[in-house]
Amino acid sequence: MDLVIDLLENKIKLNKDDKVVVGVSAGPDSMCLLAVLLKLRSKLGFTIIVSHINHNKRVESEEEEEFLKKYCEDAQVIFESMKIENYGKDNFHSEARKIRYKFYQDLINKYGASYLMTAHHGDDLIETILMRLVRGSTLGGYKGISLISNMESYLIVRPLLYLTKEEIENFDKANNIPYRIDKSNFSDKYTRNRYRHYVLPFLKEENKNVHLKFLKFSNLIGDCSNYIENVVNDSYNKVYKDNKIDIRLFSELDIFIQKLVLESILMVIYTDLNKIESKHIDIILELIKKNKSGSRINLPGGILVIVDYDYLVFKEKNEELEYKLELKDGLVLPNGMKFIKYDGKENGNDTLHLESSMIELPLYVRNKHDGDVIELKGTSGVKKVSDIFIDKKISREDRKNYPVVVDSNDKVIWVPNLKKSKFDSQNREKCDIIFKCL
Repeated sequence: MDLVIDLLENKIKLNKDDKVVVGVSAGPDSMCLLAVLLKLRSKLGFTIIVSHINHNKRVESEEEEEFLKKYCEDAQVIFESMKIENYGKDNFHSEARKIRYKFYQDLINKYGASYLMTAHHGDDLIETILMRLVRGSTLGGYKGISLISNMESYLIVRPLLYLTKEEIENFDKANNIPYRIDKSNFSDKYTRNRYRHYVLPFLKEENKNVHLKFLKFSNLIGDCSNYIENVVNDSYNKVYKDNKIDIRLFSELDIFIQKLVLESILMVIYTDLNKIESKHIDIILELIKKNKSGSRINLPGGILVIVDYDYLVFKEKNEELEYKLELKDGLVLPNGMKFIKYDGKENGNDTLHLESSMIELPLYVRNKHDGDVIELKGTSGVKKVSDIFIDKKISREDRKNYPVVVDSNDKVIWVPNLKKSKFDSQNREKCDIIFKCL
């Protein structure tokens, strides 16, 4: 218990101005934590807010809530509780945890608390790490339960990680601390209980302080994870922008960091990472390694990954839109490209100056068609529009809906922002049609 007190008094440095939300179930672990905090409160003067969740799953739940409410009244502690009336279709433990921490957050906001404390102990830490090792997890996941988690406006502190379940129960007994027992903890129905009943006893026979070894391991993994996360964030910002990876910069990264950067990108693209497996990361890496422009893969949820010259592009799969629209006073295309009438002096490939007597009106904007050619300005030859796309490194995906401007005879007179035809007039005095592409 000395390590617990030292953490709260000397490392966390609780003081009279602090407000602490503590999760209490009425079980032996959380009642132990509450007793320790009550003892320190008499010395340091901070405020305690007990947060209790009635999970409404056992007949004993109502009695446990009433017991804890009375205990808090006697101890002059703020008591806040909520009852879960309905559960969805998610895993019960996962859903209950989400509800529990949402309630904690509400209380932290309500009271302006600086700390949230929970009664996770050393046995919980061992069980969590072992379960994740067997099931598989991320590097950060393998640290299990953190002693201290730094949130945006408060700290989550788990002081009892220094103690075993047996030490907690001995403390409760020695100090006459009342508590209630959840009988479901004895059932082998739940995975965690099987680890608790069969694996932990063996480990404790090997080393009675094995929980402290796991805590040291957890801290080490946490430090490694934080360091790597900083490296990954720097690399992410360096190589990824506007849904594109710079392939050259990405290829300079260590393969381990490459995989984590891809994981970070997919976490942004997908709200549910359950759709993504490690094989998808490997497929993307292979696509980058081949680096053949135009090659692509389909990811779950209609996401395309495309090699576009020097970049790897992530985008939603779009159907090809066939269109042909008359260009009169202006036009906005489905891809967002905009045409306006223009009276400025610019003369780049984003503007077109025409003499109506030299072309067949009306003008139209449509998709590129196979075989489209343009009689280029300043030359006596023609060029395939598809070759212009290649020269200008327009991705194959974007070529599908890229517009060309044609006259009523379907002759291409402008590939907006890329090339103009010989019909673009040099004589500004005779120009009576001027358009600009935005």
